[in-house]
Amino acid sequence: MRALLLTAALLLLAAPATAAAAPPFRATVSKLSAAQRSAMTPSVWRPGCPVGPRDLRAVRLRHYGFSGRVGVGTLVVHRAAAADIVQVFRRLYAAEFPIRRIRPIERYGGSDFASIEADNTSAFNCRAVTGGTGWSEHAYGRAIDVNPIENPYVNSGRTEHEASVPYLDRSPYRPGMAVPGRVLVRAFERAGWGWGGRWKGAIRDLQHFSTTGR
Repeated sequence: MRALLLTAALLLLAAPATAAAAPPFRATVSKLSAAQRSAMTPSVWRPGCPVGPRDLRAVRLRHYGFSGRVGVGTLVVHRAAAADIVQVFRRLYAAEFPIRRIRPIERYGGSDFASIEADNTSAFNCRAVTGGTGWSEHAYGRAIDVNPIENPYVNSGRTEHEASVPYLDRSPYRPGMAVPGRVLVRAFERAGWGWGGRWKGAIRDLQHFSTTGR
């Protein structure tokens, strides 16, 4: 009996340690603080924008990164979109879908280009629609760009971001990509959001999800 107990103890010591369980998904929705409003003015919000700070919410949530580690980020969205965002990211977290980083776009001076170069997932930004003069859905807090390097804005088969060039070819699937039938696209479509990857014509915005699809 002692020999059996000793053997069992040795086997337990030799067994590889199991990885610590990831923390459960967590998200909080709150009104913008005075500090947040100050930080986003005037690069991200300014008088004349189609929505005011009172209509925006900060959604702080857990997400998986490309290393498999859990990070925390904050998305600013319209108050009417906050519950959808929590629902979508809960599904992404359950699937361990990787997101490079989630930072409010004022960290990049409100520059959509700089945010994309950092592969940053972002939402509210009071700016014109890309290539146009009307307001973008981002200016209403009703759109989000997810992993913009892996999911580029494509115009006539081209992208302005060098790191996105390998992702113009959507096959084979690589982590972080928005692909029909896979978790990222499914999660937003289940919430009733449209995807820029389904646009018709020369332009496809693979990173873009919004309440209207535009």
